Amino acid sequence: MEAIGRQLGRTPRGIRSIAHRCTCGLPDVVETEPRLPDGTPFPTTYYVTCPRLASAIGTLEAEGLMKQMTDRLAEDPQLAAAYRAAHDSYLAHRESIAHVEEISGISAGGMPTRVKCLHVLAGHSLATGPGTNPLGDETLQALDDWGHRGPCV
Repeated sequence: MEAIGRQLGRTPRGIRSIAHRCTCGLPDVVETEPRLPDGTPFPTTYYVTCPRLASAIGTLEAEGLMKQMTDRLAEDPQLAAAYRAAHDSYLAHRESIAHVEEISGISAGGMPTRVKCLHVLAGHSLATGPGTNPLGDETLQALDDWGHRGPCV
């Protein structure tokens, strides 16, 4: 938890577990509770904590990758079906942790019809492995190894 706090620059909230570790060995994605300790519903089950990873993903967002992906969802029925399956998988996992009525049926990252946050999609792919979220997988493929320079904190 200490490393995660240093990565985030604040005290972590609602962390259930480390969902993935960077090649440097530190956490880069955590799994969060669907309701934070203060009672706030929190739909982001997989949260990117590594500042290098978050920055690299932010660059892809700034370059317009989210719009390109959203446009492809409208044009490619197979991609749209795989993305909907990722949404369903995300919801099923979160529901297995706890039911939170306020976010029932709502995943994160824009799923299942648009791309709103690449951080969520990449975090989902890192936590669950390749093949679960096609656009999370594509996001990760567009990145260099963020841990190759060693620990971020």
